[in-house]
Amino acid sequence: MDASNETQDRRQQRMQSAASFKAFLLKNSTESNLNLYDHLTQLLMKVMTEHPHNAVDVIEDMSRDVKRGLFHDMQSTLRDLPQTTAAELLAEQQCSLFSRPEDAAQEEELMDPLPESTYKPPPVVPKEIIGTGVNKFVYYVCNEPGLPWVKLPSVSPAQIVVARQIRKFFTGRLDTPIVSYPPFPGNEANYLRAQIARISAGTQVSPQGFYQAGEEEGDEEDETPRDSYEVNPDFEGIPVTEMVESLSFWVHHVQHILQQGRCTWVNLTVKPGEESYEEGESDEKEEEPDEPEPEVGPPLLTPLSQDAEMFNSPPWSSKLSSALTSQHAVAVLRSNLWPGAYAYATGKKFENIYIGWGVKYAGEGYIPSVPPLPQKEYPSGADITETLDPTLEEEQMLQEALEEQQAAQEEMEEEEEEEEEEEDDD
Repeated sequence: MDASNETQDRRQQRMQSAASFKAFLLKNSTESNLNLYDHLTQLLMKVMTEHPHNAVDVIEDMSRDVKRGLFHDMQSTLRDLPQTTAAELLAEQQCSLFSRPEDAAQEEELMDPLPESTYKPPPVVPKEIIGTGVNKFVYYVCNEPGLPWVKLPSVSPAQIVVARQIRKFFTGRLDTPIVSYPPFPGNEANYLRAQIARISAGTQVSPQGFYQAGEEEGDEEDETPRDSYEVNPDFEGIPVTEMVESLSFWVHHVQHILQQGRCTWVNLTVKPGEESYEEGESDEKEEEPDEPEPEVGPPLLTPLSQDAEMFNSPPWSSKLSSALTSQHAVAVLRSNLWPGAYAYATGKKFENIYIGWGVKYAGEGYIPSVPPLPQKEYPSGADITETLDPTLEEEQMLQEALEEQQAAQEEMEEEEEEEEEEEDDD
């Protein structure tokens, strides 16, 4: 009986110890609010699930992972909902002000429709056909000897108009896009063709009398400038010295390009099919704006002496090719507006050549003004130099000196008054 009672007592002690130890394990931490019992349980379950290699070596890392997972779960579940701000509450109240009820939507429908834009893009200036105007000739280009020649496309008025407003250097690749403002309608091949047209119209010159106006069929009173010429068989040549001295002996034999981008002006206000109608129909048509005044350029074979100056510079310069052998010299003419354009003539022969960058002269480059000289420092002196504040002792001494000076002044005034009274008594 005594042995059984002792065994039962020991069993009860073990159970009490186990209960107290479990209670110890279930005690939550004051920092993380976790207990060791749950942590060990989840750690053992993680080991049984994953069966890691060398579990004893990675048990610390697994314990850290279990604790980190519990921490994230608790953080996500215990996160407070964001509080509604004052701006959100005000927005909820004002939301009804921007809503459109059905009645209000119907009243929008009843209002007058919004005005429609009446803008119409300007009409496109038609391109001159091949064989006339700026497309009188077809050009082939090659940027390296031995490579195949490439035919350039015909030029449009819009390309010439924009080419006059931009300055670009060529890269030698015809498919290179032209990045500029205003935007150029085309690639480098189109820009090259536009510059060729401009250079030809401004620098293709010949001795006066070498060409003569060609005979064209049609009305002689037509105001359209003629674009054909032919070689004058009676031309005998001009002395070289005279061609150098005066530009009147040189003429343009290529048509001038108008501001419209064409050599012949076209009326854009007249639509095709409206040029002819009966007299009775004219009253029924609506009043149309006044027709623009046709633009007319200088006629063909105009002397170079009539060319206008630009940037206070003469458009042409002339000289003899050699002053030593004047009997073999030729007259050389250089364009100052298109640097690289030359014409030379002797006797009954002449030629034009251009070797340049394809850029027109635009005046002298911008030279910034010199900044002014730095201002001199102010001289130091009693008038402008700030003095130091006096100390308390210095202020007291100054105040006493002023008081003594004022007392002496009053004493002198009193003595003067007494002397005056004595004189009056005598």
